[in-house]
Amino acid sequence: MRITALPESARRLTLPLLLLLLAAMAVLEMSWGHYPLSWLQFWQWLRGSPLLAPDKAMQIHLLMVEIRLPRLSVAILVGAALAASGTVFQAVFRNPLAAPDILGVMAGAAFGGALGIILGGPWWTIQMAAFVFGLIAVAMAYLIARHFPGQPTLMLVIGGILAGALFTALLSLVKYAADPYQQLPSIVFWLMGSLSNVPLRQIPYFALPVFAGIALLMLQGHRLDALSLGDEEAHSLGLPVRQIRLLVIVLATLLAAMAVMMAGMIGWIGLIIPHLGRLLLGPGNRRLLLGSSILGAAYLLLADALARNLFSVDVPVGVFAELLGVPAFLLVLRQIRKAWV
Repeated sequence: MRITALPESARRLTLPLLLLLLAAMAVLEMSWGHYPLSWLQFWQWLRGSPLLAPDKAMQIHLLMVEIRLPRLSVAILVGAALAASGTVFQAVFRNPLAAPDILGVMAGAAFGGALGIILGGPWWTIQMAAFVFGLIAVAMAYLIARHFPGQPTLMLVIGGILAGALFTALLSLVKYAADPYQQLPSIVFWLMGSLSNVPLRQIPYFALPVFAGIALLMLQGHRLDALSLGDEEAHSLGLPVRQIRLLVIVLATLLAAMAVMMAGMIGWIGLIIPHLGRLLLGPGNRRLLLGSSILGAAYLLLADALARNLFSVDVPVGVFAELLGVPAFLLVLRQIRKAWV
């Protein structure tokens, strides 16, 4: 995909500016809410100032550490994972409309989560069901591509379409069988996405695989650059195309499944953010993976801050992620439409 990015002199400042943007969104997420908290009180609590009354300091501590900090952490992890996953799929499939759900991982995870809800049990069983069925969907797509002749990436996409259709149909059956008063509302709310499903003590167990997956993909950045040129060009460079493709698809799938496991279904990030990253950083996948991860985290923090505060009740973050995605996609389309024709 040939797009017009910023000049090289400007790109050198992009990553530091993206980190500043992420820090600003993190401060916004922590300080903006329905609880009456002034910027001065937030700053005093952050510094441990003795000017803040002890009871007020305890209230702010509970609010920040038990409620807002877990949401902030999940937003960063989910946004980064989805953006990195989308970046990889767009490079592997050479398709500007590729997203983490291209191989059916989202449909499989949605079915797994809904099935876990109607079967009951603790929340971690729902998360594990979403994770496992997301991987099963992608494994099904890969097996279809292996057992039918044709262009490998095209057959993978066809396999993903079939796997996604199957698990979407199974999800409809689960909704039909669910209790309409308790289970069905829980399924619908989970499918809209939420950042409040992971307590603070569990964050490290999710952070380690997410950051490790992004780091491993960055190590494959130059090979992804070769794959994005096509299989023949990659073969001519002496690269084992099939093995590299399988490795990066597995890593990107694990990231997408982890994101669904943490927050349910949140769309658009894996589609839009990689394009915004290319406009800012250029097409090199190693730098792009890092920049897109930072930008995806900042994007989801902004979406969650708006979802929590624009109305009297918390709106599911997936709704605002999609609402913000429409103008963002139009911006991307305006900049890169010539490369799509």
